[in-house]
Amino acid sequence: MDALIVTDIQNDFCPGGALPVPGGNEIIPLVNELQEHFELVVATQDWHPRGHVSFASSHAGKKPFDKITVDGMEQILWPDHCLQGSRGAEFAPGLSTLRVEAIVRKGTNPAVDSYSAFFDNARLKSTGLEGYLKHKGVRRVFLCGLAGDFCVYYSTMDALAAGFGAVFIKDATRAISKDGMEAAKKAILAKGGTLILSRKIPELRRL
Repeated sequence: MDALIVTDIQNDFCPGGALPVPGGNEIIPLVNELQEHFELVVATQDWHPRGHVSFASSHAGKKPFDKITVDGMEQILWPDHCLQGSRGAEFAPGLSTLRVEAIVRKGTNPAVDSYSAFFDNARLKSTGLEGYLKHKGVRRVFLCGLAGDFCVYYSTMDALAAGFGAVFIKDATRAISKDGMEAAKKAILAKGGTLILSRKIPELRRL
């Protein structure tokens, strides 16, 4: 079975939000349409507590997009975003969740950032998504959402590492940076992932 993973289409990542991805709201109609073609749809949400380690406001003298080292790992500092229970953390208006069977919340540990839908960045804790998908009989996942060069990318790489086929839907994602997106695409292909436009999905799913 194939599953669709709808990644972080939340108010704070859309225009007007705390950490907007350029054109982030533009993919919503397409993502809604894509959901109708999958037996299983999973959605993810960034779900940060106040004072999260990834927030620039948590580090004196630092500003958004500075980089620091946390427990030996590079950490990009972001504006405060997707605070638990806030409007910014809610799914964006217009995103249909009627076919979403499970919601995976990530970034809940205040001391560790979490881009992937499968693990936090330090790989200290699994979200349980891998086991859930395998229990459902999923062999291949299709990924879309925000941002293509961060959370969708890391989720794709972890899906591949877990043994799933992974298909990155290019026109159903938006990225923070063009260069970051190009690097992400190359890395996905190098690990055996697939890049596709949404109109090719019916053809691919027949294989």
